[in-house]
Amino acid sequence: MNIYIGNLPFNLGEEDLREIFEEYGEVASAKIIMDKFTGRSKGFGFIEMEDDSEATKAIEELNNAEVGGRNIKVNESKPRENNRGGGGFNRGGGGYQRRDRY
Repeated sequence: MNIYIGNLPFNLGEEDLREIFEEYGEVASAKIIMDKFTGRSKGFGFIEMEDDSEATKAIEELNNAEVGGRNIKVNESKPRENNRGGGGFNRGGGGYQRRDRY
């Protein structure tokens, strides 16, 4: 199961995150998302655990737990839907169209 963890302290490292979740079972991977420009943590990350029952127990017990002075948010990560709206080129309708002169 892939688990989302939000509201992480900015100084928490991936190994620290892994250790927190290893109390509940085997952790396949731990990833903290970093800002590509500053190299600083964005304050959220993901844990992957093979055993769903261990992952569920970790979610139940760690959601709203205090870590580094912050109450973390922990829940099952859902696949990202590609429903991003917004502009773009040639997406139909609108825009400038040249008119013939009369």
